[in-house]
Amino acid sequence: MEELKPVPPVPKKKPNIFVRLLAFLVTLALLLGAVAAVVYRDRLNFDSIRRWFVYRSLEKSDSGQTESFQYDSAGKGGYSQVGDDLLVWSTAGVRLYSSGGVEYLNESLTLNRPVADTCGSAALIYDAGGNVLHTYEDRSTSFVLNTEQGHEILSARMGPGGSFAVTTRESGYKGVVTVYSSGGHPVVGIRISTRFVTDGLLSDDGKTVAVLTVGQNEDVFESGLDLYALDGDVPFASYSLGNNAILDLRADGSAFWALGESSLSVARADGSAAVHYDYAGRYLKDYALEGDGFSALLLGKYRAGSGAALVTVGADGQELASLDLEDQVLDLDASGRYVAVLTAAGLTLYTKDLQLYDALENTMGARSVVLRSDGTAFLVGGETARLYIPG
Repeated sequence: MEELKPVPPVPKKKPNIFVRLLAFLVTLALLLGAVAAVVYRDRLNFDSIRRWFVYRSLEKSDSGQTESFQYDSAGKGGYSQVGDDLLVWSTAGVRLYSSGGVEYLNESLTLNRPVADTCGSAALIYDAGGNVLHTYEDRSTSFVLNTEQGHEILSARMGPGGSFAVTTRESGYKGVVTVYSSGGHPVVGIRISTRFVTDGLLSDDGKTVAVLTVGQNEDVFESGLDLYALDGDVPFASYSLGNNAILDLRADGSAFWALGESSLSVARADGSAAVHYDYAGRYLKDYALEGDGFSALLLGKYRAGSGAALVTVGADGQELASLDLEDQVLDLDASGRYVAVLTAAGLTLYTKDLQLYDALENTMGARSVVLRSDGTAFLVGGETARLYIPG
């Protein structure tokens, strides 16, 4: 029988020095990248990367401004963001322009008191106190509403998925809020006879309707906010906003923001207690409610004069940051995680904690700014507009 000889062990092969060095460098790069992402998270939020890809085909000046384009500005109105486009609305109708100035929509209307509202890539315009409302989706008119005489439109708000809520007068009631689907079909009507209704809007998930009312409580003026389930006719939560005239409403996630003359209130759709940010006797000079989880307020000690404080407020009703401004503010806007302040001296972009993000000195006579969630902004003058792209 042949004797079995032990097999000698195979010697271990030492890893290649270059492979080990490469693995070390990759590990080091990942570690440094993680540290940089934490330290510079305010600037490394991928918005600059997105801007490079999205707007690289647009011709820009050294200051980051694209070539200006002319728009039809006939009549009194304003400007709004619809998706990535600029909506110009006035007593004469609506116009919709791309970032590069391509006109996608041109609809002539006759409106005495035009008001516009947007949500994502959808928008509406209506004649306050009148009977006409138009909605827009995919850069075209999607629905036209003409209410009956005696059912004048008090307010209208765009909602998720092209849905919208319209507040009207109606005989026998102090206000009616009707929710419409994206196709313009009535979904639910909330009729109230105990208090005057001034506004109504849908939550971001489309399941809750917030109704703003005004009335008296022991001979004292009182604003209130009632929350209804979309399929219910009785409020599941009611909030007193006190002796505070509400100027604007906004839905953000599961919360509703109510901006008043003396305080800002945030009520949640889960029925928990509302939180309030008091202006502490300061005058509200301007505001922007469209930040991602925050709102921006311009508060001054006096009604007139340029001195004011720019304040950002979170969804918990707490002040995030405050910054004193000396220059006269021409316009203020918020979107995404940014705040835009336009003055005669230039445009300044801040993060929501009011850290400087970017600045532009020569705005070429812009009088309005429409900020977008990626940090870009439309600068609008008397007859021309252009896009500013931060570096």
